[in-house]
Amino acid sequence: MAQVKSLWEPSDEVISRARVTAYRRWLAERGGPGPTGDSYEDLWRWSVTEVDAFWDSIWSYFDVVGARGDGPVREGGPMPVDGLRWFPGATVNYAANALRGADEHPDDVAVVFRSEAGGHRTLSRREVALHVAHIRAGLAELGVGRGDRVVAYLPNIPEALICFLAVASLGAVWSSCSPDFGSSSVIDRYAQIEPKVLIAVDGYAYNGRHFDRLETVAEIERALPTLAATVLVPYLDPAVGTGGLDKGVAYADLPRPGHDLEFEDVPFDHPLWVVYSSGTTGLPKPIVHGHGGVVLEHLKALSFHQDLGPGDVFLWYTTTGWMMWNYLVGGLLVGATVVMYDGAPGGDVLWRLAAEAGVTYLGVGAPYLMASRKAEMRPGAEFDLSALRGIGSTGSPLPPEGFDWVYEAVGSDVLLGSFSGGTDVCTGFVGPSVLLPLRPGVIQCRGLGAKVEAYDDAGRPVIDEVGELVLTEPMPSMPVFFWNDPDGERYRESYFEGFPGVWRHGDWIKILPDGGCVIYGRSDSTLNRGGVRMGTADFYRVVEAFEEIVDSLVIDTGRLGEEGRLLLYVQLAPGAVLDEGLTGRVRAALRAALSPRHVPDEIREVPGVPRTLSGKKLEIPVRKILLGTPVEQAANRGSMANPEVLDHFRPE
Repeated sequence: MAQVKSLWEPSDEVISRARVTAYRRWLAERGGPGPTGDSYEDLWRWSVTEVDAFWDSIWSYFDVVGARGDGPVREGGPMPVDGLRWFPGATVNYAANALRGADEHPDDVAVVFRSEAGGHRTLSRREVALHVAHIRAGLAELGVGRGDRVVAYLPNIPEALICFLAVASLGAVWSSCSPDFGSSSVIDRYAQIEPKVLIAVDGYAYNGRHFDRLETVAEIERALPTLAATVLVPYLDPAVGTGGLDKGVAYADLPRPGHDLEFEDVPFDHPLWVVYSSGTTGLPKPIVHGHGGVVLEHLKALSFHQDLGPGDVFLWYTTTGWMMWNYLVGGLLVGATVVMYDGAPGGDVLWRLAAEAGVTYLGVGAPYLMASRKAEMRPGAEFDLSALRGIGSTGSPLPPEGFDWVYEAVGSDVLLGSFSGGTDVCTGFVGPSVLLPLRPGVIQCRGLGAKVEAYDDAGRPVIDEVGELVLTEPMPSMPVFFWNDPDGERYRESYFEGFPGVWRHGDWIKILPDGGCVIYGRSDSTLNRGGVRMGTADFYRVVEAFEEIVDSLVIDTGRLGEEGRLLLYVQLAPGAVLDEGLTGRVRAALRAALSPRHVPDEIREVPGVPRTLSGKKLEIPVRKILLGTPVEQAANRGSMANPEVLDHFRPE
């Protein structure tokens, strides 16, 4: 990659006050194992070659609440699917670590809540702890104990955070879906893990409309025979009753405050929560993460990559059905204030909220930044964003134009932290660092403790070439197992079949000589034209730059050994027309920006691009449909944000 001018560079002051700098000083002062040089690359290399020393230092540096014990950092392995165990003999509890500030700083604000319907609440750390003790006692009365599953059908509201921490404090296992999930999608997830309690709302508000969910909750309850109770949280209607539920319990009828907050000490790898793959085909994979792995990973990532700590105000726009909700709640681990927003993110809502709440770190999906750019917003001029130090972007690759827009329209002093990882590890593999300059379109670094490499087809590491994103060393937040996968076969198939002993994530990545990274999209939805292999992110960058095009989907129908057709589907802006003029300009732009091989054979208009509930484009299921797989088998409609558009991709 040619030398590109930096959009942002850290000042000496920024580097000096960075939390990762304090960690480096601590490593040097204690005189134990540590990096030999002063650069970020030196620190990263030490963290992935001296793996045990690095993760042991994270436990010590953050003074994790728990019993470390005298055992090794790792035993077995080399990967979790091969029997690897982290910190055998150690005990820990996520909730004890998240709520430690209730004693140390009881009056500090822990949670700020806003909803599009006008809801507004602020909770101190002491208040959160009291609510958690209350719900913990109520769940215990319902028979919930260590290892039991408690599932939620809740929006991004304080009750979701409180209930999660209560479940974790008991050593029970949490799993959540947002109430925009259809009943079949929820049942597909929860029936696999046989929950004891369901916690749900009566409905939710989105984009100016109210959606009643009582019938859906009743349908979910009927499909889960292991339930002992369904706890109903009144959200739309404060006076709602539980009469439509066979096992209904009102949230207000749980034991009142006055109970002591206690924490069940559990092994390091004891299940904390179950999150799910996108589940575009077949049943979603129930991915289990452990208490200790999540605590260590989120302490590291939020402190050293997002540079968050006490005094920070942390907002990431998410629902409870996306792993970024789990990451947002992790802000409590580092002492930050967590901002929870429930509602549609349309227009300038998030920028306005960031200003009103004094947000210091705002996280969004890359499409939100691109939509703000397309709408020609100027948030930095329209709102007081003086508190904002960082902007996180994830969900899909952010093109260079998105980077440029942030520095033109938001502010020159913020660090844009493009972040890429996955539900599988509930964190990012590559992301930001306040120690490094930022260039448009380039993620600054590989994460500490994440030995990310790019592999060619022969399984050889390459630099400055596009390859498969792999991890050649384990991370503590890798799944401890998949639910109902006793022999690990499904786990192994998901990550370890391509390169034995190495985690293959399924993304294309280029690692630059200086450690910067570029993500090119999913490797299993590659465009391979005339032997030229390219990720779809480059394609979308060109197409979606046209103001007439709201969204797009490109599909290569080629099979092994034969080249197929390249089809481009576009969702047009209101009033736009897909005429010869527009198609000609799109083709010319793709020819110039990519290659003549990447000019689509056809450009078709569709009413929308199919996406998962977390916003990912469904390239692979659409490709299957075009190659003859029935729509009903190619995609799980219950896991989609807009299942109605899928039928527009049936072969003609």
